[in-house]
Amino acid sequence: MTDQALKRTPLYEAHAALGAKFVPFAGYDMPVQYRDGVLTEHRWTREHAGLFDVSHMGPAVLTLDAPTGDADADHAAVAAAIEPLIPGDIAGLKRGQQRYTLLLNVDGGILDDLMIARPLEDERQGSLFIVVNAGTKDADFAVIGAATHDQATLHPLADHALIALQGPEAVAVLSALVPEAADLTFMQTAALHLDGDELTVTRSGYTGEDGFEILVGEAAASLLWARLLADERVRAIGLGARDSLRLEAGLPLYGHDLAETISPVEAGLNFALSKRRRLAADFPGAARVLRELDGDLSRVRVGLKVTGAPAREGAEIADASGAIVGRVTSGGFSPTLSAPIALGFVPPALSAVGTPLNVIVRGRSQPAEVAGLPFVPHRYARKT
Repeated sequence: MTDQALKRTPLYEAHAALGAKFVPFAGYDMPVQYRDGVLTEHRWTREHAGLFDVSHMGPAVLTLDAPTGDADADHAAVAAAIEPLIPGDIAGLKRGQQRYTLLLNVDGGILDDLMIARPLEDERQGSLFIVVNAGTKDADFAVIGAATHDQATLHPLADHALIALQGPEAVAVLSALVPEAADLTFMQTAALHLDGDELTVTRSGYTGEDGFEILVGEAAASLLWARLLADERVRAIGLGARDSLRLEAGLPLYGHDLAETISPVEAGLNFALSKRRRLAADFPGAARVLRELDGDLSRVRVGLKVTGAPAREGAEIADASGAIVGRVTSGGFSPTLSAPIALGFVPPALSAVGTPLNVIVRGRSQPAEVAGLPFVPHRYARKT
């Protein structure tokens, strides 16, 4: 894809004014870093508040075609439209609650990981707020649209920007502008307002830190970005630090740690398989997934602490005898731990924390050890 064909988010000019270095990503011209560099941006987010443009992602709303006005019945109906594609319990979502789930193929492979939220407001019952990954959004929207077309309509929100504010000072920053944001806890969402502009605010993110994702109309996006950046606790952060932050948090990245051939159990995402759906065995690929839950699987995702140079995606993993047993799917240097870390797949017998392994980097074998995930503890604002 040429530079001329790359899309731009509503905040492109704001990034350029900050001296961003741009790279192609998922069809967009995206800021990978700013003048301070990835290491400084990473550490700033862990210590203060980082501001990310994630408008390349795929936000959308799925709306019931024939709502009855009965809030619970309408939610049950729109949940029934989407649940045949995923293993998550959407019917059980409370108002204002968001859930991480997985779009599965008929073999139980992961087509994408996504967020689905039930709105808080009365007038929006019978709709779901959905965010899919940038690189798969067109395919995801096609799958969801085809499966739900006789019950609901999917409305991609291409005329919006999606902004993430992440870090220990994120709640103080956003609540200074929108006080109600402080009332949300991890994986809760609400429609809030700032100077007449509606913001769909969710207390979530993909850095392991407390923070928010904020959906805002394109016309108001630049002003909101500028107002957040005007706070001395906030700096703009590019995709480079976003990736190192999510790696430290042990969070999988679609197209790397997740793929159509990888199941939820292999990926270590058992929590995304809700109890009700497991008992009903009514999700795509249920036979395979349930079999794997019983222990019949050949590989699992693990974390690795590496000695020596970082092991990047594609590096082979070897056991103590030198036999190749797996492959790294994400890897890099951890600024927080000051050491190389990686995610990869190995046989279950080699997945226990502390298991000694080796990684092959540039033809040379380096020591590695299976590590518990996350590498850096999550700091989400959960209910107490």
